[in-house]
Amino acid sequence: MHRRAGRWLAAALLLVAVRAEGAVRPAALFTDRMVIQRGMPVPVWGTADPGAVVEVSFAGRTVATAADASGRWRATLAPCAADAVGRPLAIVSGDERHVVEDVVVGEVWLLGGQSNMEYTAGAMAARLPAGRALVEAADYPAIRLCRIAGADATEPRTDFEQPCRWDRCTPAAIAGHSAVGFVFAGRLHEALGVPVGMIDTSVGGTPIEPWIPERAFVGHPTLEALAGHARAGDVDAIRRMAGGTLVRGDHWLPGRLFNGRIAALVPVAVRGVVWYQGESNCGRGEDPRDYAAKLRALVVGWRTCWDRPDLPVCVVQLPQWESPAWPFLREEQRRATAGLDHAGLVVTIDIDHAADIHPPDKIGVGARAARWALTRLHGHDGAGTGPVFAGFARRGAELVVRFDDAGTGLMTGRFAEPGEVVDSGSVEVNGFEVCAPDGTWHVATARITGAEVVVTAAAVAEPVAVRYACRPAAAADRPWNLHGRSGLPVGPFCSDPARMPYLPEGNPP
Repeated sequence: MHRRAGRWLAAALLLVAVRAEGAVRPAALFTDRMVIQRGMPVPVWGTADPGAVVEVSFAGRTVATAADASGRWRATLAPCAADAVGRPLAIVSGDERHVVEDVVVGEVWLLGGQSNMEYTAGAMAARLPAGRALVEAADYPAIRLCRIAGADATEPRTDFEQPCRWDRCTPAAIAGHSAVGFVFAGRLHEALGVPVGMIDTSVGGTPIEPWIPERAFVGHPTLEALAGHARAGDVDAIRRMAGGTLVRGDHWLPGRLFNGRIAALVPVAVRGVVWYQGESNCGRGEDPRDYAAKLRALVVGWRTCWDRPDLPVCVVQLPQWESPAWPFLREEQRRATAGLDHAGLVVTIDIDHAADIHPPDKIGVGARAARWALTRLHGHDGAGTGPVFAGFARRGAELVVRFDDAGTGLMTGRFAEPGEVVDSGSVEVNGFEVCAPDGTWHVATARITGAEVVVTAAAVAEPVAVRYACRPAAAADRPWNLHGRSGLPVGPFCSDPARMPYLPEGNPP
């Protein structure tokens, strides 16, 4: 009798365990304190028993759907207006109910990249007094931050193994989150007056290839060669090829981090993406050639997965650093974003890099990304980007350089404080060079005249090309200082990139 009772109890417990395992639940991203994107249809998805009817309710809206044969379901709520009042998001199937508490509605952005995006607000506060002041005052209940922790994967994941965690922005919580994301969110929240959510997927030390969907490695010889070598397991061939990189582990292989950290987020509603990466495609032994093709593949690949061809993408250009390959990757970033609609480039070449590959001033980076978003997506007045090289005319030995988006003109800037550039009062510009007919580059004298810069070098009577800020880093006593009067910098450029070829021997393994 006792044995039969014991077997009955064990069977009952097993049935309860099976029911719990099959219970309705949302995807791992849907946890307490999350932010829903305003003004867009809101996909909510998860798992339940196959065929089960699932109802999703939020803010007076209810949508019913059914789980498919594999137990997956997806419902789409009608767009919601911004609301800082936390409300429950309920997912119900039969007598089973899962509730996500304190859900607010506002702007949601996806953060991607490597260590400079991952660089925390706590690290910034430890090295930058202005950063410490920001963190100490960071009590913003309507700003929520979510750090994705998925591992790499050989196939796209449908969900993460553990529930994600959304943190309200407090001095203690923000210390462990992206400094760029924190500043960006703060500027948006201040300007728009709505909740802001940041989903950070970044992983330090990673090249761009593992973040690109595998199916996007098409349409360019370098992309197709990378995919072929990866399928063959020949990582040494990836290192040797033009446009190659060092594969330090499986999670460096094409598509692996997209599969593990991005695929499971699709189709969450987001306003856009901020991407800050490139260091691990132009370090020692890493070849920056064709990074533009890779960056375009990432943008187009993510837009395809989200089925949003106009998904806004804000790319942070690399700052100064000692590697001879960095100027070439910065040029690739410029070329890639110039050829993409709904994409912008945040120039950081003028920000103090503190002789560090992880410069602590993330205030300027986050603030500039926010300016781009506010002006380009929300119609705010002012400049979203600095002046952009538009061409030059030769006048004897002088080159007269023109710029688009110059607004009220140019100036030589200096930092009054992190994130704020003011007019230095000088007309002398540092960082220009001109190319002689024999292909040699010469340091040039440059002066501002309204919205143009006049460039000349005494040793070059017939200059054929001009470039600006195309060295790894500026001399300490001659900082790169060309800005628009908006306070935003002119980015590095070369009028004829063919006269500035990348030489792999200059960047040894």
